[in-house]
Amino acid sequence: MEKLPHDFWVGIPTHFENVAIDELSVMPNHMHGILIIEGDMVGNAYMRSLQNRTNMLLSKIIQQYKASVTRKINSLEGGLHFGWQKSFYDHVIRNDRSLDNLRQYIINNSLKWELDIENRKGNSPHKNCVDYYREIIGKEIGNAYMRSLHR
Repeated sequence: MEKLPHDFWVGIPTHFENVAIDELSVMPNHMHGILIIEGDMVGNAYMRSLQNRTNMLLSKIIQQYKASVTRKINSLEGGLHFGWQKSFYDHVIRNDRSLDNLRQYIINNSLKWELDIENRKGNSPHKNCVDYYREIIGKEIGNAYMRSLHR
């Protein structure tokens, strides 16, 4: 079953121009992946408008990805019913150190499932999701969703 999410992920660049894939790990109850959306997204107002378009593109990619995987899984014999969580967590990777940390985390993720904060039966040493992801990404957690978890 985990082959389907992987195969659809690998196909994303064929459906979206200027999008490439990087690392991917499909876990028992979630997945981690890095998408590369070409373009420089910093600077003046024009560049910030590109950032907004990039955010909309990312949402569209994830929406279509989830819909495609769901349709395929639900069409399989055996009456399977599959559903995703409502939203997704995104993080803009701003430097090579953060990218390297995230790649290593994704590569090693399945080996550390017992310690994964998403594993409800696991033994994670982290108190909450913010501490967990701060260790992976670095100190600059700017995502509003992650900040809301800390409250």
